[in-house]
Amino acid sequence: MRWDNLRLTDAGQDDPAVPLFARGAVTRTFDTPEFAGTTFYEIQARSIINRVPGASRVPFEYTINPYRGCGHRCIYCFARKTHEYLDLDAGADFDSKIVVKVNAAELARRELAAPRWRGAHVAMGTNVDCYQRAEGRYRLMRGILEALRDAANPFSVLTKGTLILRDLDLLTEAAEVTDVSAALSVGFVDPDVWRAVEPGTPNPLRRLEVCATLNEHGIGCGVLMAPILPYLTDSPAQLERTVKEIARAGATHVSPIVLHLRPGAREWWLAWLSRAHPRLVPRYLELYGRGAYAPAAYQSRVTEQVKELARRHGIGGGRNRRSAPRPTPGRPPAAAGPQQLTLM
Repeated sequence: MRWDNLRLTDAGQDDPAVPLFARGAVTRTFDTPEFAGTTFYEIQARSIINRVPGASRVPFEYTINPYRGCGHRCIYCFARKTHEYLDLDAGADFDSKIVVKVNAAELARRELAAPRWRGAHVAMGTNVDCYQRAEGRYRLMRGILEALRDAANPFSVLTKGTLILRDLDLLTEAAEVTDVSAALSVGFVDPDVWRAVEPGTPNPLRRLEVCATLNEHGIGCGVLMAPILPYLTDSPAQLERTVKEIARAGATHVSPIVLHLRPGAREWWLAWLSRAHPRLVPRYLELYGRGAYAPAAYQSRVTEQVKELARRHGIGGGRNRRSAPRPTPGRPPAAAGPQQLTLM
């Protein structure tokens, strides 16, 4: 079954309205404003270190994802389709029905100590954000980071969340014994676009303050400038403003990626676009009419603009860091293009 790696915590619940994977799981809601309308399904996972299929063509082989679904509610999130594997929808359910792998830290420690594990780099935040709001309550990442530190296992974290600073002590301790790096996802700094398409995330400028703080403490941190939104955040003035703020934060590098629209995200994005910017719908259908990716010429033009702006503003000046400067040590940042996975 699609949820074979999710072992239910209890038996019972025959309500047909409850997704099959969650019947018997501990289901919680919290009476606090930040979790209004959100349901959490606490499950016992069977494994936590996931091997990425070779066909994914991403610059890492192993991941840890303590959550499924994301309270950041980014309209364009590429991971929306994965909720359908749990018999949930890729739209509102993805935003409001969050699967919590409550035994993630215990599993991480066990799997990192297994004789067959060879200490490969582990990427986190590559599917949904491991520092989304739910992490403030469940605190799974502290146990995961402790396990990685104790195993001296290299890792990286990609996030839109400021909560990563809560674990600065563990990140710096781990960086003493292994390669540790981070990246903040900041595709644009326009406040109106941010409020419209990333309603559950911290302000982009606050995220860049996190980038600066991590670098100040020796944790090499760059910026994934993603997604760049055609006709909304891709003008020369908008690109320059964003890159200028990224440079001001002292980012070790910037990796631009143009929006891509996979099934699930595509439908949710176009529905929003038809409400918020109906005049752009025909232009998007033309741009993405042949698939999930914008034409290579468009991607190349935007990428070159960002690279030139990065050079102009001095991003990547070779500062002395305690750890590797890129999200995946030993590998260059991937270029934008159809082969690249948007990491949100």
